[in-house]
Amino acid sequence: MGMNNAEAIKLGNDRKHTLGLGSKGTGSRVSDNEIKSALLENAKIPFGLKDKIGYAAGDFANDLTFVIAAMFMMKFYTDIMGVSSAIVGLVMMVAKIVDAFTDVGMGQIVDRSRYTRKGKFAPWIMRFAGPVAVASFLIFAPYFADKPMGFKIGWMFFTYILWGSVCYTGANIPYGSMASAITSVPNERQQLSTWRNIGATIAQIVIAAVLPLVVYIKDGEGHQVLDGGRLMLASGICSVLAVLVYAVCYVLATERVVIENKEENKKNVGELMRILFTSRSFLGIITSALILLLVQLTLSGMGNYVYPNYFNNTTFLAIGSLVNCLVVLALAAVIGKLVERFGKKEIAAASSVFGAAMLFIVFVIHTKEPLVYFILNAGGYVGIGIFSLVCWAMIIDVIDDIDVKKDYRSDGTVYAVYSFARKLGQAGASGLTGLLLAFAGYTTTTSFDTVVVNNIYNLATLVPAIGMVLLALSLLFFYPLSKKRVDKNAEILRQRRENH
Repeated sequence: MGMNNAEAIKLGNDRKHTLGLGSKGTGSRVSDNEIKSALLENAKIPFGLKDKIGYAAGDFANDLTFVIAAMFMMKFYTDIMGVSSAIVGLVMMVAKIVDAFTDVGMGQIVDRSRYTRKGKFAPWIMRFAGPVAVASFLIFAPYFADKPMGFKIGWMFFTYILWGSVCYTGANIPYGSMASAITSVPNERQQLSTWRNIGATIAQIVIAAVLPLVVYIKDGEGHQVLDGGRLMLASGICSVLAVLVYAVCYVLATERVVIENKEENKKNVGELMRILFTSRSFLGIITSALILLLVQLTLSGMGNYVYPNYFNNTTFLAIGSLVNCLVVLALAAVIGKLVERFGKKEIAAASSVFGAAMLFIVFVIHTKEPLVYFILNAGGYVGIGIFSLVCWAMIIDVIDDIDVKKDYRSDGTVYAVYSFARKLGQAGASGLTGLLLAFAGYTTTTSFDTVVVNNIYNLATLVPAIGMVLLALSLLFFYPLSKKRVDKNAEILRQRRENH
């Protein structure tokens, strides 16, 4: 389940030149015996509920700043600061380019860092917890609304890059990589992936359900408008909570598996990319994740037009995100046993077929009833929900597969490249939604034309249905890590650790 005595002794004797323990947070070196003692104590702690809660807390903390930026940054800078939406969108796109360097850079930093008594990954989470909180709070600065436009754009660019590309990356990359060090058992890693999604889902529910009630007020004409001061206050509260919840992750999650980063693995970035992009398992998980993100975000993006324009009903739009979150929580209760019996790849592919079937039904019946559309759409979300619950464990399976096949271990860098690929998928999904609306003939003057709204309905159901089919095919025929192979890789790595 965890690191054995031989691993800890080897770590203390053979790798003392690469490992250090920050005694009392000073970063000073300690004796080899203290190194072995600290790591052995971690290895003796059994994997359990504390680890699950701690790991869930990590993504809860992530989303306390991530979701508020995703939901309100565009609205804040257009409505409060008077910046055009095109410029805000451009800044977000530039941030993705910057992320290509900062994500991989942070992965390299984490991989090459020394161990502390708490492990290799957890200390980085706490080092960046405060900076993440401060940078997130600085994004929403309504007191600069009267400043020149150049200043406001510069402030937006600086704070958004500082938060997302530097500070958030600094906490998120080690957090995602840490699952490998918490446990080496595939089923336990799946539990961490499930609990990670639970933490994120709860954060999304809290923010999506509570914040709109707080940050919007009625103006003199009775319109609901965003209040910059309230949003700044809400951001501050979320930032403080994020630091506290990161601390919960740090305290409760235990790194009990030593991640070997051999000296010969410290290659240049170009060689690292060659290794990754010649790995079928890595390419398979990236392809599947990109398809999933395109489907998920296209469904949500097009839903903003299907409900108000086709159905003339926003009630289901308002509760859609909440219901989707509840679907994920319901699936989380059973996913562990399903994966243990059938495997992650197998259950994700099967659920994708089911989701595609639901969406094809919605497309064929072309219903006029928003409730029918809503229920079948929720059924389609099952395929998305299951893959979301297993994908974080699947990337660890990929890291193990690369270790077995190429004798190369770099958890932080592999996770960083995967994280960046997902960000590209998120950016691409926004562009796809815009293309679909243009293809449907949507403009401000045609937004309620019968032909246009029918086109929107068809594209909002058919395109995601085709995407779910492609996801199933990608998992079945391109992604190679079946349950049998995952278990075999885990056994090979276990034997390697025991023999060292």
